[in-house]
Amino acid sequence: MVNDFALHQLGTKSAYFDEYNPHLLEKVSRAPSRASFRIATNHGFDIWRLYEITYLNRLSIPEVAMGIITIPATSPFIVESKSLKLYLGSFTQTKFENLDEVAQVITHDLATLLESDLKVDLYPVEEASEIFAVKKIPGTLIDLSSGFVVDSLKVNPNLLVRHEGPRVEERLRSNILRTLCPVTSQPDHASVFISYQGMQINHLDLLRYLISYRTHQGFHEQCTEMIYHDLKLKLKLDKLEVICMFTRRGGIDINPIRSDFAYDASEVIRHLRQ
Repeated sequence: MVNDFALHQLGTKSAYFDEYNPHLLEKVSRAPSRASFRIATNHGFDIWRLYEITYLNRLSIPEVAMGIITIPATSPFIVESKSLKLYLGSFTQTKFENLDEVAQVITHDLATLLESDLKVDLYPVEEASEIFAVKKIPGTLIDLSSGFVVDSLKVNPNLLVRHEGPRVEERLRSNILRTLCPVTSQPDHASVFISYQGMQINHLDLLRYLISYRTHQGFHEQCTEMIYHDLKLKLKLDKLEVICMFTRRGGIDINPIRSDFAYDASEVIRHLRQ
């Protein structure tokens, strides 16, 4: 069971509303997936980029926009992504004074749902090019296509082995992460950025570990927290940052960040696959 209550929108044939309807929003508790963790995983943010916002101005003329939602990892709930898509779609035939009013409504509804402060930034499409610019993920690419055997397609933290040696600061990246929706079993794909301080991580061990998520069912935020938790616990790293940059679905991409470093959420990279 992924949660202690039913999700009504996910995995069902949906009715689409084009008049404002905040009741479409659904939340998922973070608590069940964190119950087995031995260290805290609530350091960071979840960054949601919105590509398909449209509404009417007071003259009934359509307006379009893009946006970014920043949710702290300390929030007790996450918003279920399909419900957010349907909710945003309900703005389509609704009149608003301006984009600021739209942002205020979204902020209020999500803060009420998630019982947490959060930030909503909306931009006219013509002004969003720099903010949504594609950038290359920094760090050493660990992906290999040959020369090793895949040990497991079931998540296995024991694939991570701490090797004694000099302490390093290193940034790594991979494009192979694939997980499954815990309700519909639809695949989700992501690129991963890892920055750390501590004993050097064996790159092949890390790659095998990320590959082991290939049939794992979990929400984006839960998978990111598992990776952060396992790396920090098994490898006893001094500091760690994990960002999973999931590809877009339904006009939304999701980017959970779990970090021991001081972090500016506005600096999250949008990469080519998003």
